[in-house]
Amino acid sequence: MISQRSDLTFKHNIKQGRHGWLRLTPAYSVKVVQNLLEYVGKPELVLDPFSGSGTTGLVCAERGINCNLIEINPFLAWLARAKLHHYTTSELNAAKAIAYAIAQQASLEQQLDNLWIPPLNYIERWWPRERLNILANLFHNLQVQRPDVEDSLAMNIAMVAFCRTIIDWSNASFNHQSMSFKKQQEIICNVSERALIINSFVDYCIQLIDSAKQEIDGTTTVWNSDSRCIQTIEARSYDCVITSPPYPNRISYIREVRPYMYWLGFLKNARDAGELDWQAIGGTWGIATSRLAQWEPGSVQIEHPGFKNIIQDIHQRSPILGNYVYKYFVDISIHLYSLTHVLVKGAKIFYIVGNSKFYDTLVPVEEIYMSLMRQYGFKNVKSELLRKRNSKKELYEFLVSAQW
Repeated sequence: MISQRSDLTFKHNIKQGRHGWLRLTPAYSVKVVQNLLEYVGKPELVLDPFSGSGTTGLVCAERGINCNLIEINPFLAWLARAKLHHYTTSELNAAKAIAYAIAQQASLEQQLDNLWIPPLNYIERWWPRERLNILANLFHNLQVQRPDVEDSLAMNIAMVAFCRTIIDWSNASFNHQSMSFKKQQEIICNVSERALIINSFVDYCIQLIDSAKQEIDGTTTVWNSDSRCIQTIEARSYDCVITSPPYPNRISYIREVRPYMYWLGFLKNARDAGELDWQAIGGTWGIATSRLAQWEPGSVQIEHPGFKNIIQDIHQRSPILGNYVYKYFVDISIHLYSLTHVLVKGAKIFYIVGNSKFYDTLVPVEEIYMSLMRQYGFKNVKSELLRKRNSKKELYEFLVSAQW
C-alpha cells in the first residue's frame, strides 16, 4: 500500500534551514531533489521552469550546482531570490538591526490612526480587526525603515519574517491540501498580545538570519517569466530539469500566497489576482474562470489515447471544467515544446505531477504527460508512483521522467 509519505512534501522542509523560511503547501520536499541529484550525478546546469519558492534551486546551490529558475508569480520569484542570496556578514547584521528598530518603534506606539491595511477581500476572515491593527502598525514601521536602509537585501529578511508573522497570527488553517479558515474566536486586544506579535516578528528575523549564515556554493538565477516561452528568456543549454508544475485541480495558483502578495504590494486588487491566475498554467480565480467559457484550443494537438473522451466526459457535467482541463494540457504541451529548444542531447527531465478527478472522471495526468513527452521526441519516458496525496482516495503523486 502506498502511503502519504509526508517526508516527500513541504512538511520535511520546515526545519531545513532556508527551505523552511515560509510554509507553502504545494512545495515538494528537498529530499525529492536530493534523491534525483544523487541519481543524475552532478549536472552542469539545472532548470526548474515552475520553481515556486525555489526548492530545486536552493538544493542545487547547497551542492555547488548551478541552476536557473523560472516562476510566473512575482512574489514567489522575489521569495526565491531572498532565499538564494549569498548574504554577507554586514547584510545579516543590518537585518538584525532593522528587526530591533522596527520592534522598538512598534512597541512604543499605542495606536496610529488611519493605518494602511491591504485591500484583501474579506480580510476579517484572516485576522480579527484588533489583531489586524497590530499587524498594520508593525507593517507601518517596517515601511518607515525601508527608505533609511541602503541594503534592500537585508530588508528582504525582515519582509519574509513579517510574512511568517502575519500567517502565524491569522485564522488560516492548513489541515487540507490547500488552505481553509479556522472558526473565528473573540480576540481581546491588549498590550500582551501586541508584545507577543512583535516578539514573534523579531524571533523569526533571528531564525532567518541564523539560517542565512549557511554558505551556498552554486549560482542560481531566478527569472519572473512564463515557462511556455523558455527559449525567449535566454539561450542556455540544460542537461537536467527538475520541476513540479501546478496540478490540474482547479485550485487558485495564488490562493495560499494571496495575503503576502497584498501586504507586500504584489497585488493591488482582485482583478490583478485573476489576471495572474489566467497567466499561470492551471490557475483559476475570478476573471480567469469566466474567460474559460470562451477559450478555444487552437491548433495544439494532445496526442494521448482517449484524451478527447476524457474532456467530453467532464464537459458534459461542466463545460467550463472541460475547457479548464483541456487548456491545462495545451499549456503544458506548449511548455514542453519550448523546453526542447534549450536542452542538450542526453538531458534528463523529471516532473513531479499529481493526477486529478472531476466528478466521476479520473484524469491520468501522469500518462498524458508521458504521451506529450513522446510527442515532442523525448526518449526513455517512464512514470514512478511516489506517494498517496492527502485528498481523494484515487489521487496520487508521480515522478514522470524522460531523456532528450
